[in-house]
Amino acid sequence: MKKFLAGFLMGECAPLNLFLKSAMLLGFRLYIAYVFIMSGLTKIDNSFKVTSGTIDLFKYEYMPYLSESIATFSAYLASYAELILPILLIIGLFSRPAALALFILNAVAAYSLSQTDFASAAGHWQHITWGTMLAVIFAFGPGTLSIDKLLSNKWKNG
Repeated sequence: MKKFLAGFLMGECAPLNLFLKSAMLLGFRLYIAYVFIMSGLTKIDNSFKVTSGTIDLFKYEYMPYLSESIATFSAYLASYAELILPILLIIGLFSRPAALALFILNAVAAYSLSQTDFASAAGHWQHITWGTMLAVIFAFGPGTLSIDKLLSNKWKNG
């Protein structure tokens, strides 16, 4: 009984590790993917090109002190990262690097937003929540419901 309680208190017992932890990590991955894909879709047009409005936002609001070419490159990089990296999270492939990259993107977005006239407390807390979820995915990995888990098992055993 003591061993069970010790494991339970530290989250090292079978029911938590086998089901709850993996379900929570999958939920985090799917929610974060949804948030970033929806954001990415607002930045592109029907032909998957970054819109001029997005480029202008990066040039004049988010990065007004940087050169036009760096702001344009950043608009493309952020827009496509918001569309590609969440797909990796959904399927659980290279989840830790994807979570780290989205964490950095989220931190830059939160900072940039705080420097604009339309910053809000609600937006601030949303970014903190997303950053925390991404940090959890990075720290604990994607869980057992992922391609990363399959690859890890294959590489460990072969």
